[in-house]
Amino acid sequence: MTSAADTRPSPDALLTQAAREGRGRLKIFIGAAPGVGKTWAMLDDAQRRHAEGADVLAALIETHGRAETQAKLSGLPQLARKPVIYKGRALTEMDLDGLLRRRPALALIDELAHTNADGGRHEKRWQDVEEVLAAGIDVFTTLNIQHIETLNETVARITGVRVRETVPDRVLEMADEIELIDIPPDELLERLRQGKVYPQDQAARALTSFFAKGNLTALRELALRAAADRVDAQLREHMAANAIAGPWPTQERILVCVNESPAAREAIRVAKRSADRARAEWIALNVTQARAENLPDADKDRLAGTLRLAERLGAELATLEAERDVAQAILSYAADRNVKRIVIGRPRPRPFWSRLTTEDVAAGLLRQSGRFEITLAAEPDERTTRAGWHLPHVAHEPLAWGEAALAVILASAFAYAAEQLFPVASLSVIYMTAVVVVASRRGLGLAMATAVLGFFAYNYLFTEPRHSFRVSRQGELLTLGLFLVASLITGNLAARLRARIDAQASIADRTNKLYDFSRRVAAAATADDVIWASVSHVATTLRCEVVLLRPSPEGELQVVGGFPPEDRLEIRDQSAAQFAWDKGEPSGHGSDTLPTARWFFLPLVAGERRLGVLGIAYADDRSFGRTDRRLLDALVDQIALALERLRLTEELSETRLASETERLRAALLSSVSHDLRTPLVTIIGAAGSLADTPELSAAVRKDLADNIREEGERLDRYVQNLLDMTRIGHGALTLQLAPVDMGELVGAARHRLRAPLRAHRVTADVPDSLPLVLADEVLLEQVLVNVLDNAAKYAPPGSTIAIAARRTGAGLELSIADDGPGIPPEERLRVFDMFYRVTEGDRQRAGTGLGLAICKGLTEAMGGAIRAESASPGGTGTRIVLSLPLFYREAPA
Repeated sequence: MTSAADTRPSPDALLTQAAREGRGRLKIFIGAAPGVGKTWAMLDDAQRRHAEGADVLAALIETHGRAETQAKLSGLPQLARKPVIYKGRALTEMDLDGLLRRRPALALIDELAHTNADGGRHEKRWQDVEEVLAAGIDVFTTLNIQHIETLNETVARITGVRVRETVPDRVLEMADEIELIDIPPDELLERLRQGKVYPQDQAARALTSFFAKGNLTALRELALRAAADRVDAQLREHMAANAIAGPWPTQERILVCVNESPAAREAIRVAKRSADRARAEWIALNVTQARAENLPDADKDRLAGTLRLAERLGAELATLEAERDVAQAILSYAADRNVKRIVIGRPRPRPFWSRLTTEDVAAGLLRQSGRFEITLAAEPDERTTRAGWHLPHVAHEPLAWGEAALAVILASAFAYAAEQLFPVASLSVIYMTAVVVVASRRGLGLAMATAVLGFFAYNYLFTEPRHSFRVSRQGELLTLGLFLVASLITGNLAARLRARIDAQASIADRTNKLYDFSRRVAAAATADDVIWASVSHVATTLRCEVVLLRPSPEGELQVVGGFPPEDRLEIRDQSAAQFAWDKGEPSGHGSDTLPTARWFFLPLVAGERRLGVLGIAYADDRSFGRTDRRLLDALVDQIALALERLRLTEELSETRLASETERLRAALLSSVSHDLRTPLVTIIGAAGSLADTPELSAAVRKDLADNIREEGERLDRYVQNLLDMTRIGHGALTLQLAPVDMGELVGAARHRLRAPLRAHRVTADVPDSLPLVLADEVLLEQVLVNVLDNAAKYAPPGSTIAIAARRTGAGLELSIADDGPGIPPEERLRVFDMFYRVTEGDRQRAGTGLGLAICKGLTEAMGGAIRAESASPGGTGTRIVLSLPLFYREAPA
């Protein structure tokens, strides 16, 4: 039976098609390995399009020196590449802006996973392709299977080589067409030996590693499956967009229906065997109903075990909610997933009252199956399928039965009073009200019991002859029959409504618990915080005992957290935990492995990495219910993600620290090897000339001596900077604060730098009336020397370096301005970092890059501040401003 909704296209599919309107079409030539001929096939297809008159442009083609690829490129218009400098090397990249201006109908862009050189608009080439497609340009591109993000780990395990350049799976999903380029492994190996893939020296190494024949066979299978999955997804999109009911007999896919029946386990095994024979995907579908919350505990446990069996055998688990027509819901889901074959357990014979209210799912599937294949799997022991007379589940507490009896008694009393006071046509409605009340509180079983009790009470008390179970009038017999039927139906509806409310409340409760837990672990900053939040939350949520185990540095699994606190386990429990850690599978109490253990252990897995083991145990040693297990699985995933987040954060911090250490080490080595060596070479050369050439004139000897002194002073400044930076970094700086006269200090700094400042005109505007500042005289002089030395490096010869001081409120500002190229606004804060130099000027100058960093550290240590700004409105020149505290503050008037 096909509903009206089945004849309409899927809104999601139509929205997907609408999103593709106006953008270019993407075709990906995909292969299992380099050298299979992807680029050649792309060019061959492009040549055909070009011969048909299409505007084709080779935006970027990587020939890798292959003669046949270069020959195939001839005749196609090519886009000039854009030159870039990367790590001192001249490279060429695709000119994205030129391509967008040229705007061909079809662009050829090779190697989709390529990483662009620094300075481009996008980091990855697939991002360039996205922009080109958004501009309405069709794109042909190439891709190897190992570059797909979700297959990267699998390829690394197969080949032992991890590919760093990857493409998100969503890029593959964008493709309008995929063409698989495939050649046998032997042919590819022969091409490799002939040097058609790599140069001979590289080919020899590749033959023993990545290009081993077994690796190529496995990669070939991955490529075939990836292409088939994408084609299958495109088929399902087409069926949804065109309201095609399906299934179409394309890729085999099997659906097995899972419920609490013992036959469901056999259905799982049948589906698994069929999927293995057909090498097909298979899905285990559990259809939930409100009545499932009222299932006996044994049935709930059986259902949970069946779902675990399906998951262990490799099924894709799916859950579907359906209240009435379960068979139609299953068929609709099967049509959406393009399933061809449905496996279901053979149903048991059911009592008559169950058949009155709920249609048999298997019968519904057989009647409505249409184009589907339906397989019924019987239980292994046919004796278990005999019919039995089972009443609906009823409560066994005396209080519940007493409540049902009390409801009938109260209804009888109220009916007697109503008969005396009001002209009531039918008192049976009062008894029906009692049935509804009991159904809403106790469920269907007691509601049916209340309906039967009310039937007899109404017959005995209010039908003629009264106080007898005989019926004298035929009309009253009909009334009694209708009352009983109406009571049963009303009770059933009320019970189902109650079950639905309870189910929704349970779902809301689980959602709130998951939200609360995710909020708690998100706020945790350390692994100990996450572990404590995890064990305490799981314990309070499931009302159980919890332990969490993680491997020690020696590799031994040990307890790192527990609630209540627990630090050791018995030998059998430790063995179960070790099995869960080693195999990545559940073990312990209630599982198929080491079931005699008291604890049930679940591995904490994030991606392919195991992070620990979580164990839980109940005080009464009961097994898990279905809802508890689902909630526990969700909590375990949250715990694993939280621990993985902390691990990645720690690794990122270590990586940043290592990177920063390496950068500082490289900069320090550069300073020692170049900036410190330069004055040493000058000193050695001048001293050698003095020693080896005694006939030098007095003027020359004096000039050489001056050079030795100046270079020695420069060397002394460099060494002093390194020592000062070390003292600042290790907190070993000792201050000797005292009143300092700024005029004298400026004069001393100019005297120390008389040689570097010789080529400049230095002006000083430091009034004698300025108050004293509170500073360390030696350190403040070093600050002024560093700032003046920096100005002398960048100011052109003959320019002016201006020193000025003025009082500002409770402090004093000293500025040193030069006429150099200036510092860009975005770099004025970074010039005070260690080893940093302004790109357009500093890289050509001698120096360690520590001068201004030391100025910042020393100035702030003395309670002052330092900043850089432009010396002129036009942005040229640099002014370094020091703000220093005064030695005393005037009292307010």
